[in-house]
Amino acid sequence: MKRIVLYSLFGLVFLYGILLIPDTSSINIESEGNATPFIWNQDERWEELEDQFLLAKKEDQFVVDLEAAKQKVQLEILLGELKDTDFSPEDPRLEEFLNGFFELAPLVAALPDHQEKRKLLELYSRARLIIKEESVNWDINDPETRIALYKVLYGMRATVEEVLLQSKEEIDPVLYVKDEESATPSTTILGIKVHSGDLLVSRGGAEVSALISRGNDYPGNFSHVALIYVEEGTNIPYIIEAHIERGVDIANLEEYIQDRKLRFMALRPRFDLKKIQDNPMLPHIAAKEMFEEAKSRHIPYDFKMNFFDHEAMFCSEVGSSTYKNNGIQLWQSESTISSFGVVKLLNTFSVENFVTQMPSDLEYDPQLSVVAEWRNSEALFDDHLYNAVIDAMLECAEKGEEIEYNHFLLPVVRGIKGVSVVKNWFGGVGPVPEGMSATQALKSDAFINRHEELKMETREKAQEFEKEIGYTPPYWELVKMASESTSCN
Repeated sequence: MKRIVLYSLFGLVFLYGILLIPDTSSINIESEGNATPFIWNQDERWEELEDQFLLAKKEDQFVVDLEAAKQKVQLEILLGELKDTDFSPEDPRLEEFLNGFFELAPLVAALPDHQEKRKLLELYSRARLIIKEESVNWDINDPETRIALYKVLYGMRATVEEVLLQSKEEIDPVLYVKDEESATPSTTILGIKVHSGDLLVSRGGAEVSALISRGNDYPGNFSHVALIYVEEGTNIPYIIEAHIERGVDIANLEEYIQDRKLRFMALRPRFDLKKIQDNPMLPHIAAKEMFEEAKSRHIPYDFKMNFFDHEAMFCSEVGSSTYKNNGIQLWQSESTISSFGVVKLLNTFSVENFVTQMPSDLEYDPQLSVVAEWRNSEALFDDHLYNAVIDAMLECAEKGEEIEYNHFLLPVVRGIKGVSVVKNWFGGVGPVPEGMSATQALKSDAFINRHEELKMETREKAQEFEKEIGYTPPYWELVKMASESTSCN
C-alpha cells in the first residue's frame, strides 16, 4: 500500500514537473517598419489650460461668461468659413479652430451655467460633422492627413469630456451628429435610430478594453466593434460581435445593453457611395450574410488579429469581412501598432498582427458617417482612470518592464486549459478562452491584476486631489498619478 502511495506521489510530482516546463514556442509578429506612434508632446500646454481653468474659477462669473461668449463667436465664424469652403488637412484654419476650442474649454468648465456646456457639446457635434464630410475628399492613407484628422476629432472629444468631468449636473448621454440616409430596416438603441448594417464602436468596462482602445499608434476611445442586423418585417435588431470568451456570437438588444458599455458610437456607410447607390440594401445584405454565417458555424475568436483569414475573427473583422465580400473595404487606412511597449503588452494576449483593424480607427474612415454618440456620464471618470493607468503601464513596457506572473501555477492552468479544450469540443465555453494558451492566460490575469492595483492607488490619489484642490483631476494629472504608482518611474 505504501509503495502505491509513493508511486502515486512520484507520478504526481513527475507530471507537475512536466507541466511546469515553460512554453518556448516562438510567435510570429507582423508589423509595419515605417509606422510611428502619434505623440501630442504638449504637456506644458495642458498645464497652461489647467491654470486658465483655475484662474477662471476665481474670476468674476460675468467676466468669464463675457470672454467665453467672445471666443465662441470667433469659433462660430471660423467654423462657418470652413463649412462654406473646401479645405485641406493642411489648412491652418483647422489648427486654429482646434486651438480655439482648447482655449474655450477652461472657461466653460469654470462656469456654473450648465447651458454653456451644452452649447460646447453642440459646437463639437457640428464641427465634427463638417470635418468628417470634408475628409471624404482627403487621402486618409497620407500620414499628415491622418494626423490632422486624428488631432481635431480626438482632441475635441477629449476636450469636451474634460469639461463634462467638472460638471455635477446630468448631461444628455446622446449626442446626435448626422442621420445618414439609409434604405435598410431600422430600430432604436438607447434613443438612437440605427439601421441594418450600421457599425457600433464601443468601449467596455474591462481592463483589456482599455488596453485595446489605447494600444494603437493613434490612441483612441473605443475597444470593440459590433455589426447590427435588423430583421425585415419584424424590425427586431440582432448585434453580431466577436467575444474573447466565446468567439462570434449574436446578441439581442437587451443582452447588448446589459453588457457594460462606457460609451458607443453608431457609424453608417455613406448613402452616396457608388456601391450603395447601385444597391441601397447593400448594408443590410452584408449584415444578414454575417448573421447567417454566425448561426451556421462556430467562429472562434482571432487573438492574432489577422483580418485576411476569416476562419477565426476578432471584433473588427466581423464587420470588415462581410462588407469586403460586398465590395466595400472598411478601414481604408489600416491600423498600425509600432510602439515596442504596446506590441509587448498586446502580445501578452496572443496578438501577432500589428498592421490590423483597430476599433478606434474606424471613426476616421471617410466612407462612414458618425450618426450619434452615447456615453455613460456616470462612468466617464472610470473611463479616463482606466485609460490613464494603461498609459502609465505602456510607459513602463516601453522601458522594458515585463508582466510578472506566478510560473508555479502553470501546471494548474494547463490542467484548466485541458478542461476548456474538452468543453470547446462540445460547444461549451471554458475558463481559458479558445485560442489562448495556459501561459498567455496566466500573463493576461497578471496584467489585469496589476492594472487593478494601479487603478485603486490612482483612484485614491485622485480623491485626495479633488478633496485638497477642489476639482476633478484632468486626464494628464491622472496619468501622472498612475505613473507615480508604477515601479519604473
